Parts: sequence; C-alpha cells; structure tokens
Amino acid sequence: MRSNLEDKKKSIGFSFAWNGLIEMIKNERNFRIHVLATVIVVLMGVLITLSYLEWMIIILVIGIVLVAETTNTAVEKLIDYLKPDIHPSAKVIKDIAASAVLIAAIMAFVIGCIIFVPKLYSLFL
Repeated sequence: MRSNLEDKKKSIGFSFAWNGLIEMIKNERNFRIHVLATVIVVLMGVLITLSYLEWMIIILVIGIVLVAETTNTAVEKLIDYLKPDIHPSAKVIKDIAASAVLIAAIMAFVIGCIIFVPKLYSLFL
C-alpha cells in the first residue's frame, strides 16, 4: 500500500512537470510554433480521416518534436546558467542540441508528407 508521502511526492513531481510545460508555452516562441503546427496537423487529420495507424505515427512524431524542443530549451538554459559568458564550447553544445530539434522536425515533415500528400491529392483530383 502506498503512503500519503509517496502520493504527495508523485503529485509534486507532476506539478513540476506541468510548471515546465506552462513555462515552455509562455516563454518559448519555437515551442508555441510547434504547438500551432500540432493543432493544424490534428485538425487536418480529423478532416481527412486518418486511420488508427496514421494517427499513432502522427502522434509519435509530434511527441518527438515537442520532446526535442523541450530538451533543447533545457540544455540551452543549463548552459546559460553554468556558463553565462560567451564561450565557443557552449555554442557548440547549444548548436548540437538545436540540431536534434531540426532532425525531429524534418522527420515529422517527411512523415507528414507521406501521410497527408496522397490523401490531399486524391481529395482534390
């Protein structure tokens, strides 16, 4: 049986995670852009009626992009905290973290094209 302390720890951990998500939405422009793209993709998916498998793939790549953006932001903030002055190594670390977002976004775009383009093509022709 779980104790009240274990329940409180889990609740606190969840609230920290929720606070982080709110922070991302409020203060990170790129994250908001990704969330807007998510809304557009989901609406398009509803309109053209994606299959369950297509939804699973779309949700997976959306999650990967949002996780990559969140991780990139955490790395950038950590570097800024540890090394506030400009340093070549700090730049390289930030650039590498940003490249993870780029790779995820390109992958999501390609998968989105594979799923949506044929459906849109057949819809308009």
